[in-house]
Amino acid sequence: MTEKKMDIESTLKQLEKIVTQMEEENLNLEDSLKSYEKGVSLVKEAQESLNKIEKKIKILSGNNELNDLNLNE
Repeated sequence: MTEKKMDIESTLKQLEKIVTQMEEENLNLEDSLKSYEKGVSLVKEAQESLNKIEKKIKILSGNNELNDLNLNE
């Protein structure tokens, strides 16, 4: 991908837009396939971003594991 990677929020917004378009519009088969392919690509990109975020959190936590967030403390 030659363009700059989008942040996770932008990726999710674009994915949501594709899903809405596919649900609401009467797309022909070719356009539906293009939208589906773009959506799959965005899902993979979002997963990669989330994995990177998870790794950073593990590093920052100092013990290389994720802990549940306790909001009652």
